[in-house]
Amino acid sequence: TLVLHLILSYLLVYKVGLGLLGASLMLSISWWIIVGGQFVYIKMSERCKYTWTGFTLEAFSGLPQFFKLSAASAVMLCLESWYFQVLVLISGLLKNPELALDSLSICMTISGWVFMISVGFNAAASVRVSNELGARNPKSASFSVVVVTVLSFIISVIIAIIILALRHVISYAFTEGETVANAVSELTPLLAVTLVLNGIQPVLSGVAVGCGWQAFVAYVNVGCYYGGGVPLGVGGWLLLRLWC
Repeated sequence: TLVLHLILSYLLVYKVGLGLLGASLMLSISWWIIVGGQFVYIKMSERCKYTWTGFTLEAFSGLPQFFKLSAASAVMLCLESWYFQVLVLISGLLKNPELALDSLSICMTISGWVFMISVGFNAAASVRVSNELGARNPKSASFSVVVVTVLSFIISVIIAIIILALRHVISYAFTEGETVANAVSELTPLLAVTLVLNGIQPVLSGVAVGCGWQAFVAYVNVGCYYGGGVPLGVGGWLLLRLWC
């Protein structure tokens, strides 16, 4: 899917001339390719022949419980995703909004790339913890949490160090503007801290999902992101404006 996405995105954006519309269209198509590929794999693979024996009315059993967990998971993820969109909106209120948005977009893109590594650990932690708890092995579940958290943390620290070492040149992969590059360089220390913290937070979210604590994490996200992060960010911005 990745190779196909890159090739078709290039064709739609540059050869066909659809620009941003072509990129958005190809992103949507890529998601559906993944869904189709997973369905074919489940249907055709020998590994899934005992877990998928065909569609029956039993598929509708337990829907209320499934919906409850799914709704809580959706709220948990949406609150986290919307927080970054709020940051974009707030950055538009700064003194130089174009420079702020450009530099913030580069930092968020880098953070998003690194975040995908932690998302993999998130899924692994969720499945492993839920399986071990279901098998009544709490010690194994606890050990799995420690291993995956430490591993994700170490990888994030290494990447953060690399980003800091390349702080003066990394933005040129996205832009040729020296002003934007300097702004990104100034934000890089904060970006490095964010990368390290993002190496831990998704893993712990995966553990919470494996324990069935989605609703609890949703409340935590509300308190941390919207009760702490956004007010502190806006308050710091106002103080800097008054001070300067």
